[in-house]
Amino acid sequence: MDRMTNKSKLIDKRYLLPFVLVTSLFALWGFANDITNPMVAAFQTLMELPASEAALVQFAFYGGYATMAVPAALFIRRYSYKRGILIGLGLYATGAFLFIPAAAQQSFAFFCVSLYILTFGLAFLETTANPLILSLGSKETATRRLNLAQAFNPIGSLLGMSVASLVVLPGLLSDKRNEAGEIIYNSLPVAEKALIREHDLAVIRDPYVALGIVVLIIFVVFFCVVIPNLQGERNVRANNKATLKNLWNNKRYRFGVVAQMFYVAAQIMVWTFIIQYADNLGINKAMAQNYNICAMVLFLCGRFATTVLMRYFKSGTLLTVFGICATLASLGAIVIVGMPGLYCLIAISFFMSLMFPTIYGIALENVSREDTALGAAFLVMAIVGGALMPPLQGLIIDAGTIAGMPAVNVSYGLPMICFIIVTVFALGCRQAQQKK
Repeated sequence: MDRMTNKSKLIDKRYLLPFVLVTSLFALWGFANDITNPMVAAFQTLMELPASEAALVQFAFYGGYATMAVPAALFIRRYSYKRGILIGLGLYATGAFLFIPAAAQQSFAFFCVSLYILTFGLAFLETTANPLILSLGSKETATRRLNLAQAFNPIGSLLGMSVASLVVLPGLLSDKRNEAGEIIYNSLPVAEKALIREHDLAVIRDPYVALGIVVLIIFVVFFCVVIPNLQGERNVRANNKATLKNLWNNKRYRFGVVAQMFYVAAQIMVWTFIIQYADNLGINKAMAQNYNICAMVLFLCGRFATTVLMRYFKSGTLLTVFGICATLASLGAIVIVGMPGLYCLIAISFFMSLMFPTIYGIALENVSREDTALGAAFLVMAIVGGALMPPLQGLIIDAGTIAGMPAVNVSYGLPMICFIIVTVFALGCRQAQQKK
């Protein structure tokens, strides 16, 4: 049966305070994710880069996850969730404050390094927070509990997008256009460009510095609060070799890591290049970011809606339906040139809302508590999909037109392929759940 009822308590009362505090971290990395996405378009204009090179912002951002996820998990297994959170917050703040010398040097590479270090911190936080949320209650409600916590991620994302839309993008002098709607920055004298570059890099820098201060305050809060260490009731050195063998032999988990990698790749591509998609329709960056905000509102609504739906429908069934819908919406964004295509692109976000926490929860369903920390690390490491695919999409966009169609439309074939892979994973999980 696809329908289900679940009367298990969603959150144990004794874990309510840790749940609230850890859930706040989801908003914290959501802010970082979505204030950074528009920076690809901003750096593309300001540093006069092709889209493929500007997308290295995402390569640096999500590459940090791939680099640090497994070391973070090994640290957490040896020590505790709380120490993992504190290390993550410290690295997060360090990366944010590095924007000060990056802006002073006017170096695109320095900005990328700053983001890379910042996401070392995010890797620690995600590797810690996701399995900790799963453990704060019964296993029967774990995926639904993670969906609820993940619902606060787009709240942070919306705040990040709003800062980008209301503060950063409108403040960029490099995005000024002539009466024909064309950016005039490239045609300006070198001296005038230098002044604009100094101004705009300061505009980009300031929100990250403010974010670093907020992160330090949160560091102090977590330092003073007791966080339960539920990765095993005893704090012993785990057998990493045995854990790796167990994870490799778990077919659902293996496919879950692959599905997660392709989902994150799709998510980052959908959101990163909305601005370029809108720009092809003659919409400036600040206005285009408003469409990004609309997409995130749909994403947020979807997170809360699916948390309720999971009380009645199995996760595999919902993931299948949403995967099919995301694939069809991607197809619409490809073949429809004009505003309806942009609306299809925005609609994808509603169907993505379910995917990350549900893939995560399903993949770890049959993983033992002792193996969860390292298992979570590879699911976080799968975020590397967000580093690898956007530059490839940028290369497609740089082509201008393909077979008479705008290349930016054609580029959304990459997210469509990713959603097909997620749907195949979902179908297999749905069949397995029906047999129970």
